[in-house]
Amino acid sequence: MSAPPVCVTLYTKAECHLCEEMAAVVAAVAARVALQVTAVDIAGDPALLRRFQDEVPVLFVDGRKAFKYRVTAGALRRRIRRAQWERRILGTPRESPGGGS
Repeated sequence: MSAPPVCVTLYTKAECHLCEEMAAVVAAVAARVALQVTAVDIAGDPALLRRFQDEVPVLFVDGRKAFKYRVTAGALRRRIRRAQWERRILGTPRESPGGGS
């Protein structure tokens, strides 16, 4: 039985070039690695807007804040491998804020 995919939640907002860049990196990695990707526009949730207004894009991996503003494909792949290792050692992942994972 294979493990469930790693959950990646990308918090973004409209007209954000850094958000578009991070989304492209996530999509490229997701094309090669089993991921459950959720994109959340913070404008739709007042609590998320207050929390992440000045931090987007921000990327959570298995419920943990992993990157903000920029990420490379190599760094994301390393973080995903770490999340897979943590799952084997510690068990199930946490949820992202707002239940976005």
